[in-house]
Order: sequence, then structure tokens, then C-alpha cells
Amino acid sequence: MSSEGLRIPDLERRVVVITGAGRGIGAAAARGFANVGARVVLHCHRSTADAEAVADGIRASGGDAWVMAEDFLDPGAAQRLIARVLELGHGLDVLVNNAGAMLERRRLKDLDDVFIDRVFNLNARAVVGACQAAAPALQQSQGSIINVSSISARTGGSAGSSIYSGVKAFVSTFTRSLASELAPVRVNAVSPGTVMTDFHRAYSTPEKLEKTRWGIPLQRLGIADDCTGTFLYLASRQLSGYVTGQVVEVNGGQLMA
Repeated sequence: MSSEGLRIPDLERRVVVITGAGRGIGAAAARGFANVGARVVLHCHRSTADAEAVADGIRASGGDAWVMAEDFLDPGAAQRLIARVLELGHGLDVLVNNAGAMLERRRLKDLDDVFIDRVFNLNARAVVGACQAAAPALQQSQGSIINVSSISARTGGSAGSSIYSGVKAFVSTFTRSLASELAPVRVNAVSPGTVMTDFHRAYSTPEKLEKTRWGIPLQRLGIADDCTGTFLYLASRQLSGYVTGQVVEVNGGQLMA
């Protein structure tokens, strides 16, 4: 969805941190939050070029945006990110844990501890660390956490994605646990289906994607903007103030609960 012209008053001037915001779903979310007047911190991995391009577009439209690079494969990187955000002096209202990657497809026979640790550190430990560091500020603002899971958390994914899929299942369960622990901070998750970003360009063949498309009731693969409305809905207390502990599937009917 396009958020241009949309008004969500309780998100105006709120500080929203989006990890993995240089491209894809994270970049679309950053633009969406900026369009409704939020102040956006875009996290990126090492290279800042993509995130800076998104931030420049936000600033050109009169919005506030900051770019911060941290490598979530490094211990403590997520905590450092949140500390840097709080140093801006504007508080923290919404944390979107979007950063993540499969890293590569590996079948069972090729798994080793180093690979498992890398996938877990990026997709799970960084989420835990960011939530832990952000919780006090979010409790003060009665804010919101939105984690990004995946359709593969429920389907198991395809061959070679077992660790990634299992870690995303952890993210979904962790979301529900935190919803009970951190209330009144609301904690939810967005679970995208097959959304055409660099992720699937790297890990899925055109043949696999076309086969997937034919099985989706809406007869198309997702695009990054398809998730934006769900992020805005879950972030806004005005729209979803009684919604917490939920994993919202955004997949065109590819998986139906």
C-alpha cells in the first residue's frame, strides 16, 4: 500500500527504529512511517549507501531520518544501535526488528556450528538484544515492538532453509512471550510470504518463484510495500491498541490460518 496522504495522528513525530532498512521490506517501512509523519532511524549493515538514499528521500520531503550502521553478526551490535538512538535525545516509540537473512541455503549434511551460530545471531540474538535494550524506553513511552518473522516459520521453508525457518519460528514464539512480559508495551510480528526482494533474488530460482506464484490465490508474488500497511497498523495505538501477541500473515493467501 502507499501511505502517501494517509494520516495516523498518534504516529506523527514518534521515533521509529527499523533494522535492515536499506532495502526491501525495511526500506518500504521506513518510507511508510515517514509518510505519516514519524521520525525514522534506519539501521543498515556496514555500507550506508542504500539507507542514506532512502533517508535522503525522506528528508527531501520534509521528514526526519537518521542512518546508523551496525553489523548484527557482531556481539552487542543491536544493543549499541539502541544506545545510539537514545543518545539522539528524542526517546523511542516503535522498534521494528526487520534485519535478517538466510545467509545461504545449506542442507542438513552441510550444517556446522559456525553456520548455525551466524544464522541465529543475525536473525534471533540481535532481535533479543534490541528488544532488551529498547524495553525501558518503550515502557516509558508505552510504545510498540514489531518483529519480522516469515511464512517459513510455519511451513518449514524449502530445502536448505531449515535453520533460517527454525529461527523465524523462534521469533514468532518470542514475540508472543514478550507480549505477556512487557505489557503495556505491545509486541506483535509481521510474517511475510514470498515477497520479491533481494532475499528471493539470491535464494530462489525463477522457476521456483513462478511455481509459488501459481499457488497464491491473489496470483502474484508480494512486493515490499505490501507489508507497510500492517507495520503502520501494528505501530499505532489508535488503530491496534488492543492487539498484542499476534503474528500477522501477509502472504496473498499463500498460507491461510
